[in-house]
Amino acid sequence: MKNDQQPTGRRSVLRLAAGLGATVAAGAFALDRLGTGESGGAGTAAAPPAPSGAPGPAAGPPASSPRLRPSAYRLQPMTAYAPAARPRALPPVRRRPFLSLTGVGRSMVLTFDDGPDPRYTPAVLATLRRHGCRAMFFVCGEMAVENQDLLREMADDGHVVGNHSWSHPLVPRLRPSRIRDELGSTSEVVERVLGAAPLWYRAPYGAWNRHSFEIGAELGMEPLAWSVDTLDWKEPGTGTIVRRVLDGAGDGVIVLSHDAGGDRSQSVAALDRYLPALLDAGYTITVPRR
Repeated sequence: MKNDQQPTGRRSVLRLAAGLGATVAAGAFALDRLGTGESGGAGTAAAPPAPSGAPGPAAGPPASSPRLRPSAYRLQPMTAYAPAARPRALPPVRRRPFLSLTGVGRSMVLTFDDGPDPRYTPAVLATLRRHGCRAMFFVCGEMAVENQDLLREMADDGHVVGNHSWSHPLVPRLRPSRIRDELGSTSEVVERVLGAAPLWYRAPYGAWNRHSFEIGAELGMEPLAWSVDTLDWKEPGTGTIVRRVLDGAGDGVIVLSHDAGGDRSQSVAALDRYLPALLDAGYTITVPRR
């Protein structure tokens, strides 16, 4: 037998080993494709109710901040390595927003719209922190994307971050696709920064319509309005803002104020006065649960 000839049995073993190696290599390549998302699909995300409310400034997104469009793409885990994720239950489609809370006893909710604004939001956060209170901040996407550190500070202090659209438009004048873009883009910014999408949203100017209720529910959000409007955007004076909050105080009341959208120095000063007064009157400042 020549040196370059192999016994039949040995050749069979080598062929089998080569075949197994090719199979393993093909399997590894397939896993790599899954891990990089090449096997995933792209979709269109759904995006996000009707009392009169306090207007705020309607501004378009700055030229330096390109609009973020919502995306429904999420790479699903392989069932062999992770348990199947339970789909999140979507809220019902409302016909009107929540105006107050029920069954919360002597509690109130403080809400702040249009931010975050580095000129005023830090002072609001500092006052709330000093009194150990949590509040709700309904943020605009164009402000949130430029002030992500303030978003993180809100979340770190236990506040609820809600969706107030991207550019504060009058929602009933928009096509459904634009409503979806406004709400979906803002939810994506919040989710990217905080790791979870908003569970609440508020229509700019308190102007809701059927499409906003439907889109909000598709995005997993509930609509929240207010019971007491401080009208602080009109800059009526610190004392007037304080009086409106204290006169309107009651069980389950939701107070609307602003931490952006104009000169909010009166709003900041008023909070420093009415918050301790509410606490002294026996009210608990709370946030709604989902």
